[in-house]
Amino acid sequence: MGQGMDNVTRWMRWALQEAQEAARAGEVPVGAVLLREDGTVLARNRNRRETDADPTAHAEMLVIREAARQTGGWRLAGATLVVTLEPCAMCAGAMVLSRIARVVYGADDPKGGAVRSLYQIADDPRLNHRLEVVAGVLCDEAAALLKEFFRERRPLRGL
Repeated sequence: MGQGMDNVTRWMRWALQEAQEAARAGEVPVGAVLLREDGTVLARNRNRRETDADPTAHAEMLVIREAARQTGGWRLAGATLVVTLEPCAMCAGAMVLSRIARVVYGADDPKGGAVRSLYQIADDPRLNHRLEVVAGVLCDEAAALLKEFFRERRPLRGL
């Protein structure tokens, strides 16, 4: 798979488009793209927890499920998952279980991130599978989407 930064940046821009769609739908703006080893897209999606009334409808989970349906198997060996926000424990665990090769993410999540911030599930040597981790791709753009989304939804405090 072409692993140059040009490709990684392009893939993250696709994930950011999904995140923008999520924000327009009233969802936390997180988007994800899952790619085959050759760089072709298997699945694209966005957070849908509110829309689907499903606490597991994170962008990462949705693209993993779709990719498994498309490939006809749960093993997604060689695949790269690109997501705008550092994955949580559920999503990082699903990436390990599905044997994804690499996760690329934008903004760190100091309150819930399970790839680097709070836990290191993706490359924990105690688990039976580890992923390559690429962090901080277009992190300023990803973080800005999240900040704007929450600024619009939270009342100003102290006024």
